[in-house]
Amino acid sequence: MAHRTHIPVVRIAALLAMIACGAVAAPAAASDRTVVVERGDTLSQIALAYGVTVAELRALNGIADPNRIYVGQRLRLPDQAVTGTVAPAAQVAGVVHVVTRGQTLTGIARQYGSTIAAIAAANGIANPSYLRVGQRLTIPGVTSASAAVSAPASIAALVAARGEIGAIIRSEAQSQGVPEALALAVAWHESGWRAAVVSRAGAVGVMQLTPATTDWVASTMLGHPVDPFDARSNVQAGVALLRHYLDRYGGDRNLVLAAYYQGQAAADRHGVFRMTRPYIASILALEKVFGG
Repeated sequence: MAHRTHIPVVRIAALLAMIACGAVAAPAAASDRTVVVERGDTLSQIALAYGVTVAELRALNGIADPNRIYVGQRLRLPDQAVTGTVAPAAQVAGVVHVVTRGQTLTGIARQYGSTIAAIAAANGIANPSYLRVGQRLTIPGVTSASAAVSAPASIAALVAARGEIGAIIRSEAQSQGVPEALALAVAWHESGWRAAVVSRAGAVGVMQLTPATTDWVASTMLGHPVDPFDARSNVQAGVALLRHYLDRYGGDRNLVLAAYYQGQAAADRHGVFRMTRPYIASILALEKVFGG
């Protein structure tokens, strides 16, 4: 979120592909709940791969500088981390997609470059308007290679588990005219769709809003108070901020995300900072994951 420092996620598209293919190293043993740092790893990559936050890894492992981890270092993982071997994203018959709250067959078909008719036929769906949360859909004609970025298995499992927050994000995005995939991607990068996350800089909740940004959005965009610790209120404010930036920068994703990360004044005066580019690349890759 604007006005506080992020740890950039680098090479995220490659990481997502590795996750989908099951190539990301699993912890040494499930009971250890640890992961060994390999050459090229960053704390952000590891956090994304195991569904936790950088802040949690730092706190659990006493890491003062998140940019300084070393090859061979053994990092403890929080209890909620996804451990064990990551399952492949697809089987021979096609990619398996797990339906989350608020998803439609239209959106799923668009995500995989398929059609409603093809997915309905492959899964024996009589009424394409009815899907249930947790339903497993085979996406015909899609290989694991082509779906590597759009449907990594570890993220799919976490998305399904946090579907209630995802539904709130989708609802607010639809209400405010913000692309759903963009809102979902920003929220996932910021917090992993968790309402209780608080950064060291005091950014709160699903959309990681700082107190100053929360007050600004509440007074100038929404016209009513925002409770940053309430998931729906937090998401409404974060999506309103995205709507504001989309309008201000004519839909230019680079400037929209730069403003979200750096702050509006910095984006207006200086454009995209070099340190912001990995953040933008991360969210653009995640936008594709969520169907953008």
